[in-house]
Amino acid sequence: MIVTLTLVTLVLIVGGVAAFGYYVVRSPLMTGVGVARTQPVPFSHQQHVGGLGLDCRYCHTAVEVSNTANIPPTATCMGCHAQVAPDAPTLELVRASFAENQPLEWIRVHSLPDFVYFNHAIHVRQGIGCESCHGRVDQMPVVGKVESLSMAWCLDCHRAPENHVRPRDAVFVMGWEPPADQAALGPQLVAEHGIQVAGLADCSVCHR
Repeated sequence: MIVTLTLVTLVLIVGGVAAFGYYVVRSPLMTGVGVARTQPVPFSHQQHVGGLGLDCRYCHTAVEVSNTANIPPTATCMGCHAQVAPDAPTLELVRASFAENQPLEWIRVHSLPDFVYFNHAIHVRQGIGCESCHGRVDQMPVVGKVESLSMAWCLDCHRAPENHVRPRDAVFVMGWEPPADQAALGPQLVAEHGIQVAGLADCSVCHR
């Protein structure tokens, strides 16, 4: 009986530790999902995108041609704020950055390991919407991650892109809803956009 109780206790301990580890790995503590990152300047995507209707490309100018989405230079901010709320206290760091020609140090929200290759331009051209990865930024006063960006999450799309692809003119549209015939439209868009589904889940696609 002592041996049996010992074995049961060990199984429970090992199972508990494994369950706790599984929870921690998938928790916001590790993934950052749902954690809003306060920035040095209180820039609200909700106000600028949702309220004013700014297109993502107004600030992230290189997203269609580069592997990175690029953080906008201070000159982009001052293109408006030289006239709009030019003396607002919350924009003091922006004005100082522009005057001193020193970039603002924004806090990164979405980050991938160095061993992962990701190209924004390819995904944009293939019809993957910004909100598919970044969520409804037009509703975020402070941006936070909405997806884990884990390998399993990426593979869900790479293995069945027809479930996620949208028309190219809808890539930057927030709140886009797939049509009722997405099951038929998806494969059609995959073909039109030239997505090579075979091999899309190969290791070398993301690990180079």
